[in-house]
Amino acid sequence: MDTEKRMELIRGVGEEIITEDDLRQLLETKKRPIAYDGFEPSGKIHIAQGILRAINVNKMTKAGCKFKLLVADWHAWANNKLGGDLEKIGIAGDYMVEVWKATGMDLDNVEFVPASKLVDEKEYWEKVMKIAVNSTVKRALRCSQIMGRQESEIQQTSQVIYPCMQTADIFHLEVDIAQLGMDQRKVNVFARELAPKLGFAKPVAVHHHMLLGLSQINTASEGVDRAIEMKMSKSKPDSAIFMTDSKEEVERKIKKAYCPEKIVADNPVLEYCKYIVFEKFPEMEIERPEKFGGNVSFANYSELESAFVSGSLHPMDLKSATASKINELLEPVRNHFAKNAKAKKLAEKIESF
Repeated sequence: MDTEKRMELIRGVGEEIITEDDLRQLLETKKRPIAYDGFEPSGKIHIAQGILRAINVNKMTKAGCKFKLLVADWHAWANNKLGGDLEKIGIAGDYMVEVWKATGMDLDNVEFVPASKLVDEKEYWEKVMKIAVNSTVKRALRCSQIMGRQESEIQQTSQVIYPCMQTADIFHLEVDIAQLGMDQRKVNVFARELAPKLGFAKPVAVHHHMLLGLSQINTASEGVDRAIEMKMSKSKPDSAIFMTDSKEEVERKIKKAYCPEKIVADNPVLEYCKYIVFEKFPEMEIERPEKFGGNVSFANYSELESAFVSGSLHPMDLKSATASKINELLEPVRNHFAKNAKAKKLAEKIESF
């Protein structure tokens, strides 16, 4: 595959690329660049961390990348997830890997890396210290969004260390492409700024779109507040579809989702269609009674959006079809957790947490 085709695949992942020139140079000089993303194990995984993550990983590996998924267990500990119980966090990390195995992810080109392995190495902590002594507390606090928190919420010293650890992850894993969500851009920019000074290669940052939660957001909020509010939230279970939700739960959540008639902006149901359904299916069929126009099929997202904006596609019909497609994608995951003894036991423990 030539460089431009590889670039096009990665553009299909990145809502923002810092920078395209750096990415092109990387692809022209390195056949198998390393890309990575990291997740704190903190309970059940929603579809942005599951299905959308698999979609984006597969685009990156098709473009020739090797992908490292960091199971950020120590980061979750530093961020006081699951009450700071490292044993529970470890179980949640194992659960995440079992979910990813069932998502259709290109596992031949993916490596799962627990952060608990990195922290066993002296060289890792040397990197953390080099980053810390070349930064300020103020700069670390400005990165609080990467932890899903506002700056005013940072109460523990561990949360100040966290951005230094995440930056060290990039250098220690020898990452060429930091391929994380838009909410992680501050630490990726931080890594790019520090890399030359500390003698590391400057990573390319490829930031994917953050899938909206299903609830209506406060349109008056701005900046970090808005970014945090827009994200799916595990603390608000009905704002997200989880990878092990039942068929009935998916239908219920999407039925009550925010989906104003003829409105595209901040419409989570349309986002599910754009970033998930049409990435996995060649078309989307809407089944409805003849008195409401009969069945209709859309070959791409643009056609679907146009019909919705015109009013010829009603929100309830859109919701029903979206729920059906999401359930189709979740069925292999449900089957895995129903039939695989290890996965089933992990899911039961997560539910107990």
